[in-house]
Amino acid sequence: MSVTSPILVRTYDPKECPQLSAINMDEVMRYGGMMISRTPVPPDTRDESVGEVRALIDECASEVLPMLAYKVCYRHIDVTWDGDSPVLPFDSHRSRNLAHNLEGCTAGVMFAATIGVGIDRLITRYNHSSPSKALILQALGAERVEALCDLFNAQIEEEAVAKGMSLRPRFSPGYGDLPLTVQKDFMTLLDCAHLIGINLNESLLMSPSKSVTAIIGMK
Repeated sequence: MSVTSPILVRTYDPKECPQLSAINMDEVMRYGGMMISRTPVPPDTRDESVGEVRALIDECASEVLPMLAYKVCYRHIDVTWDGDSPVLPFDSHRSRNLAHNLEGCTAGVMFAATIGVGIDRLITRYNHSSPSKALILQALGAERVEALCDLFNAQIEEEAVAKGMSLRPRFSPGYGDLPLTVQKDFMTLLDCAHLIGINLNESLLMSPSKSVTAIIGMK
């Protein structure tokens, strides 16, 4: 398919998606910087402070989870090649990292994912009254949006396998030598603002902040 392929939207209800129904506590601890030698602090440690952190994570989760809205917009694209550089609907800026990631691909999926603005509002509220809660909410948000991306990725992989294709790892603007300015192309090509409420600020950061854009190569 070309860039004229339709933009599609998927919304997810955690009650109907086992992959989203449970929080990965280890990932929350990792995103929050609560690690010892790259290993999450064990929940059965005798350190009382760890138990307090776990309890605070549970408290924050119970408050924020009802606010989350899991949404993805995406479109299928062709991937052609000009020598060693992929020809894509967006300017790849001759990114070597992206070219390596897409090596052998003839198609792909551009997508944007978000868990909504509710968590941002809650973080702003707690930045002053409870910085520890704000930190944990940041970590929870990172874990939740990555869980959403993993779920969407798995669904696309299942569809690709049915067609005899395989996927490359997703690759996001701002990673490696692919500049963050590519975010502008993703916003336009996926109509993110209208379809799932993602906007860019002057610094090219997305709002809601817990949002991800990426391309998944198919070969």
